[in-house]
Amino acid sequence: MTVVVGFDASPASVAALDAAVEAAGRYGEDVVIVYGVKPPDAGVGEELRAHETALEELGRRVTGEALERARAAGVPAEVVLVRDRPARALVQVAAERGARLIAVGTYGETPLRGAILGSTPHKLLHLSPIPVLVVPAPG
Repeated sequence: MTVVVGFDASPASVAALDAAVEAAGRYGEDVVIVYGVKPPDAGVGEELRAHETALEELGRRVTGEALERARAAGVPAEVVLVRDRPARALVQVAAERGARLIAVGTYGETPLRGAILGSTPHKLLHLSPIPVLVVPAPG
């Protein structure tokens, strides 16, 4: 089994990574660090490819740091970049890996704001068939 965690290098995602690593270590699970690579719905052709390439480069860099952090804690881990929005990317990877849990960070938005703006944690709570751990940003 696996613990899937969404990571974008924000303080909330670092807290989610730490919680995912702790849970995985406690239950002998692996961690899969997921970064959704989907630019805003703007541009076509070369412009869209440039946006995707830039997001993939950013994703590789920030998830590389997360991968090192998980492995330093003694937890087997890997990174998966998915060409989709974060919530759908996390659900997709969780299904493919038979994940036990999805962990994501939150900035402490109100439920109404999350519902209106469509926050990743809010979307996951509606999309995910497995438990979702929502971890607040520190402070």
